[in-house]
Amino acid sequence: MRTLLAVSSFFGFSAVLLGAFGAHGLKARFAALADAEVRLEWWRTAASYHLAHALALAIVALVAARAPSLPVTLAGWAFGAGIVLFSGSLYVLALTGTRAFGAVTPFGGLCFLAGWACLFWAALAK
Repeated sequence: MRTLLAVSSFFGFSAVLLGAFGAHGLKARFAALADAEVRLEWWRTAASYHLAHALALAIVALVAARAPSLPVTLAGWAFGAGIVLFSGSLYVLALTGTRAFGAVTPFGGLCFLAGWACLFWAALAK
């Protein structure tokens, strides 16, 4: 539980930090780019899902403290992987404009779905 809570805290902190950077630091950097608005939208989407799933990971940590189980553990791993793959690929896509990174994003989305499915499984199993 402590590890999951620590990971959740790290992801929450980094989501707020990266969200603020996107809101305040990237507008000027992207201003001269033709696709500036779409890049900022990718960044906002990444930060939004990043923060939401950091909070989901905190919920998993609390559930793990009360009722540890395989599906709870799998949910934690899936949410963590989803943040890295989904949000991470969108951050890199926004910074570089290299659309090939967008190919990774759906795998992160699948990880998010798997995490929620595992949490559902854990709820039904107890």
